[in-house]
Amino acid sequence: MEYAGVGGFILLALNVWAIISVIGSSATTGRKVIWTLLILVLPLIGFVVWFLAGPRSVRSAV
Repeated sequence: MEYAGVGGFILLALNVWAIISVIGSSATTGRKVIWTLLILVLPLIGFVVWFLAGPRSVRSAV
């Protein structure tokens, strides 16, 4: 599957956001690696699965 143009750029931005969120989450290192690999290997499907069931970044209570 090939992603090009504006849609590809949007998917790239969403995947970067998802990976940053995974890295900032409180999940274990193993789970972070698995989620990151899923998002990188299957960009569209990985993002959708992460969005529905993945770990979220920890927000500071300021």
